[in-house]
Amino acid sequence: MKKLFPTPAAALDCSLFDGMTIMSGGFGLSGNPESLIPVIRDAGVKDLTVISNNAGADGFGLWTLLHNRQIKKMISSYVGENKLFESLYLSGELELELNPQGTLAERIRAGGAGIPAFYTKTGVGTIVAEGKPTETFEGEIYIRETWLRADLAIIKAWRADTFGNLQFRKTARNFNPVMATAAKLTVVEVEEIVPEGAIDPDCVHTPGIYVDRIVKSTINEKRIEKRTTRARPD
Repeated sequence: MKKLFPTPAAALDCSLFDGMTIMSGGFGLSGNPESLIPVIRDAGVKDLTVISNNAGADGFGLWTLLHNRQIKKMISSYVGENKLFESLYLSGELELELNPQGTLAERIRAGGAGIPAFYTKTGVGTIVAEGKPTETFEGEIYIRETWLRADLAIIKAWRADTFGNLQFRKTARNFNPVMATAAKLTVVEVEEIVPEGAIDPDCVHTPGIYVDRIVKSTINEKRIEKRTTRARPD
């Protein structure tokens, strides 16, 4: 099956529709699918449910979809300092399902593993537990969380071979690997494409069986959300 596509637009061709659920990789601004998000923006699809740790920063990443009012609901862990996200939520224009970060990661992993539900202590006794079933294990209360799955996962990796085996670098190896397993269609943008077998099997973080389409990145800004520096000593 052909997995290599010439452009981000070609890689997302015939995959976007109103009301779909999209998983978007990234942690802060690290590992964001910078080249694929603008294609979704330009396509104008709306009423989207987006599963992502956060929603980009001013003028960057998923922020652009929020700005276009294309996102109906965010399933996230960290709202951060995204003022647009805040204002849309407080005005009632954006639905928000807030998750503890580890729970969000595990819900996505469960979706990829075919596990419909699991139990966790995280969130017991808080607003996170409202309306969720509970069970007692070894004298402790746990809440039941359900899997997360999507119509489309957009992923950012460092390298891919032509079969789709992926390798991530450092912090970009965050939500991307688990999201790649939990969608009907997984589209990956990479900085480098190498021949099949060029990546050492011990260095493959996501096997190619989970990857449907690959495209070389056209945007690799790798912004820093908040830069903190100190003065150099004399």
